[in-house]
Amino acid sequence: MKTFAKYTVSLILIALLVAPASFAGNKQRIGQAGAPELLINPWAGSSGMGDANVANITGLESLSVNVAGAAFINRTELGYANTNWLVGTDISVNSFGLVQKVGDAGALGVYVQSMNLGEIETTTVDNPEGGLGTFNPKFSTIGLSFSKEFSNSIYGGAVVKIVSGGIADMKTAGVAIDAGIQYVTGSQRQLHFGITLRNVGPTMKYSGDGLSFRGVVPPNGVDMTVEHRSAEFELPTQVKIGLAYDFNFGVGQRITLMGAFTSNSFSKDQIHVGLEYDFKNILLLRGGFVYEDGVNPFEDDYQSRTSLFTGPTGGVSVRVPLNKENGSVFSIDYSYRDTDPFQGVHSIGARIIM
Repeated sequence: MKTFAKYTVSLILIALLVAPASFAGNKQRIGQAGAPELLINPWAGSSGMGDANVANITGLESLSVNVAGAAFINRTELGYANTNWLVGTDISVNSFGLVQKVGDAGALGVYVQSMNLGEIETTTVDNPEGGLGTFNPKFSTIGLSFSKEFSNSIYGGAVVKIVSGGIADMKTAGVAIDAGIQYVTGSQRQLHFGITLRNVGPTMKYSGDGLSFRGVVPPNGVDMTVEHRSAEFELPTQVKIGLAYDFNFGVGQRITLMGAFTSNSFSKDQIHVGLEYDFKNILLLRGGFVYEDGVNPFEDDYQSRTSLFTGPTGGVSVRVPLNKENGSVFSIDYSYRDTDPFQGVHSIGARIIM
């Protein structure tokens, strides 16, 4: 009865959080949010399945997809990933994270995500051709999470993120919160359900000397510094709901089918489908597809597609056992997300589970 009560209360709380956001998105609001780096999944494992593993993701990468999955960790997981974002643009994303088991049923996690947009030529009204050097925009996110196993079937968690970015003379900072839940059932724990609410927080705005200029104030012609006020912008809130099913073959092999739906408040809604094949927890092959209005898998229609991503994703992981007695594993992960234009998104990472 206590387990049932916890499960019911959890679903009610999630429903109350989801209800306002689920109907918030519309075409009139597309492009009005800021902090788009919060929508980037920098990890090579989950991105290879098109983020379809909302219901069954576990470990460190859960902090960027569904934080409830971090509660499944029973030791320590340490990872790093580098993403070559939109090959040809010189944009890179570096991420580092750690998840540590605490107590009997909890897990603490922390991660840092840094986005480097490369060097951009500095121009002004008086020097539109440049020649004044370059500047380097950077965006970073620091997250601190706590996840907990509430019962043998119910897992939940939350992560608080500090978001910052800008250039040398203009910056912004804010706070965002994610919350998620996963439910596992079946005789072999093969059925997974997950839901998460991401990027909820107050509005942000830019400030700094980059918004000021020297001007003359009439009627006396006083020369003084005038500062523009930056407009506030909202965070790209989204709700993700996922379902997954494991087909276990009893010889160390598994195939998992998964699907997810993303309701975006400031962009088009998305449907994710994914597949993962696990061979004795040594070799894992992944594939996925992300669909949104305008994405046609059979014909590329530039008139209706408003995303750089064309849909297909893929990835692979190779895991090397370090210690068979305690189950320590070293994993190399790779993923590819197709785009047009540019030459796609490549992510490669390494994780140690010990």
